[in-house]
Amino acid sequence: MKVDLFDFDLPPERIALRPARPRDAARMLLVRGEEMVDKGVLDLPDLLDPRDVLVFNDTRVIPAQLEGKRGEARIGATLHKRKGLRSWWAFVRNAKRVRDGDRIDFGKGVTAIAERRDEAGAILLDFEGEEPVEILLERAGTMPLPPYIASKRGTDEKDRDDYQTIFAQQDGAVAAPTASLHFTDRLVKAIDDAGIARETLTLHVGAGTFLPVKADDTEDHRMHSEWGRIDQATADRLNAARQSGGRLIAVGTTALRLLESAADEDGRIHPFEGDTDIFITPGYRFRAVDGLMTNFHLPKSTLFMLVSALMGLDVMKAAYAHAIEHRYRFYSYGDSSLLLPASR
Repeated sequence: MKVDLFDFDLPPERIALRPARPRDAARMLLVRGEEMVDKGVLDLPDLLDPRDVLVFNDTRVIPAQLEGKRGEARIGATLHKRKGLRSWWAFVRNAKRVRDGDRIDFGKGVTAIAERRDEAGAILLDFEGEEPVEILLERAGTMPLPPYIASKRGTDEKDRDDYQTIFAQQDGAVAAPTASLHFTDRLVKAIDDAGIARETLTLHVGAGTFLPVKADDTEDHRMHSEWGRIDQATADRLNAARQSGGRLIAVGTTALRLLESAADEDGRIHPFEGDTDIFITPGYRFRAVDGLMTNFHLPKSTLFMLVSALMGLDVMKAAYAHAIEHRYRFYSYGDSSLLLPASR
């Protein structure tokens, strides 16, 4: 499909630079089939059935944005995927000033050797020393805010909390599973009181999620891979819920992509551990997921393609036009939507 089909006009003032306070005060657009209803995130328990299961991503964002020098040259690095115990692939700013074997000094005693480049231009950084890389990042790194926020304001200490979900347990993400940012203890209690089940999986979101689609046709776009895991017990509970008539509602596109990666042709979810580069566009037949809670995404992005695959391109274009007209807030710190396809 032509990438231009997924374009739309978004006024820049609709981009949220800070989250709603409290988090669960965000608005939520319910899209059920072709029906659209303005709701709030706190309405979520009333919009689901007791047999439904909300599936969350428990990845934890690490401070993966680094600023340093190679000689006199200023170098920026955004880690996006772990390669080994001390090695990470990174998107590097001013990469033309970095050669294989160069040492980059990120300050505060944190240095790394540029080992090699991959075919997409990312650089493999090998961190020196014996301290765990996570400790080094806590010392020298900052939270890797999306470019559409970072270009408008600097990262600050508030982002250390704001850009982390309450479900975060497993270190390794360099971008937050932002649909879960709306959840609070109050909302979780309301979900539990309503008898709606909750499950977690892990997908370490990479910085590739921020990369624009440069191809003219979706057939020519290459997704960056991300590591994920679903254990046997979780897979068994999810399958049992579906067999008893419940719906699996993914909280975020990251949870959805891992569920679909782990499901077979019959919709049965299997244990999964490894990389996935699944790319979902209109025409994809969903196997495991019956609905999605997600924020509002960028024009021509792989995530807008995914929601269009779930609901239909015309429906999502109408939903986004409604959201813009009614002043919903977009992107990572923005408002939410609950997408429930009529056919599932």
